[in-house]
Amino acid sequence: MATETTQGDGLADAIGVAEHSADAAPGMPQLAFETWGNQIFWLVVALVAIYFILSRVALPRISAVLAERQGAISNDIAAAEDLKVKAHEAEATYDKALVDARAEAQLIMAEMKNDIQADLDIEIAKADAEIAAKAAEAEKAIADIRANALENVKVVAKDTAKEILAALGGKADAKTITAAVTARMKGQ
Repeated sequence: MATETTQGDGLADAIGVAEHSADAAPGMPQLAFETWGNQIFWLVVALVAIYFILSRVALPRISAVLAERQGAISNDIAAAEDLKVKAHEAEATYDKALVDARAEAQLIMAEMKNDIQADLDIEIAKADAEIAAKAAEAEKAIADIRANALENVKVVAKDTAKEILAALGGKADAKTITAAVTARMKGQ
């Protein structure tokens, strides 16, 4: 308890000192009417100093940076416009080259087609000539076979007629059989 009294006495002493000093000082010094003239003078001096510092040092630097940035932006925009124009020119050149390449490809394709057609016509003519020659040979062979067949038919017919006459008990000479077979082959 002894400590509590001591602390309580210390608090009372502090309150008493504060009341004593409050009587001595009129409150906040900024609100004291006696110092307002002095405060207004230093306020004006501080504002004028800030104005001169800002107008002579800070604002020129800021305006220089802004001008530099504006110049860089203008240069970048101009460069972008130049690149855009170059891109359009490159695109036009590319499109023209593409059209030219397609036209050239069409010409090359037409030439190749004509060359192939000419070669094909030559080969077809050769094949037609070979086929015609083989057909002529085949017709000649067929004519030979027909001629031989007629001769063979005559021989077989003569032999058969002789055998038939011999089987029937008749007799005929070779001239008579040949004349009869020849007449029958002619359609008489």
